[in-house]
Amino acid sequence: MINQIKQLLENFGDFCLFIGRTLKACVCGSWDRFELLRILYLVGVCSLPIILATALFAGAIVATQVGSYVTKYRAYEVVGWGFGFGTFRELGPLLIGLMFSGRVGAHHAAELGTMKVTEQIDALRALAIDPIEYLVVPRLVAMVVMMTLLNIIGDFCALVGGMVTSYVLVGVDPYVFWNSFCEYVKLGDFLNGCAKAGCFGVCIAFVSCYMGMSVQGGAPAVGRAVNNSVVFSAVGIFAMDYGVTWLWN
Repeated sequence: MINQIKQLLENFGDFCLFIGRTLKACVCGSWDRFELLRILYLVGVCSLPIILATALFAGAIVATQVGSYVTKYRAYEVVGWGFGFGTFRELGPLLIGLMFSGRVGAHHAAELGTMKVTEQIDALRALAIDPIEYLVVPRLVAMVVMMTLLNIIGDFCALVGGMVTSYVLVGVDPYVFWNSFCEYVKLGDFLNGCAKAGCFGVCIAFVSCYMGMSVQGGAPAVGRAVNNSVVFSAVGIFAMDYGVTWLWN
């Protein structure tokens, strides 16, 4: 038990040092423009279809849940508010963050872990190239930027899904839905979700890159790194969700 606690504290300290080195490289280092553009494409454009599908179903789910109470109490004028508040603040960023973690975070952990076990990272150091500056910083910037942008796109896709679902299943006129949405949903609700998305991107980037860079061993170690990346990213997402909600309110 004592050894496990000691190992946990050592890993946490190493993770904190990794964050410090990465932030220092962000401020003081020079970014590789081509690597950054490549990661932006892989992280953002390639993730767009699955994120749009997730957002569409998220909007439909929220509209369905709200619709049952709307039908029961005949409160059709609040369906847009219930949808917007639930999707923009919570369900949208949360589901998109978890999908982003499973697709992008796991990919980066596996990629960096494979580079570590095949000694490619050691080769970068031999060429006087900082692996943090060359590999981690572009991924951090790309994941924060694209997570925020994908959340914005997902919000509007979820809005379409919620409006169509409300009309088909509940019978709420799209004009009534839109009028309720515009009247009750504030800009702060939208910005709250964007702030959460950015924080989720930071969490996923640090966890996935650290898990990949700290791999020791062969292929089984890479598999464990991918698994740990997804698990700890999910825990970090829920923790940050609570933190941002508490600070914003």
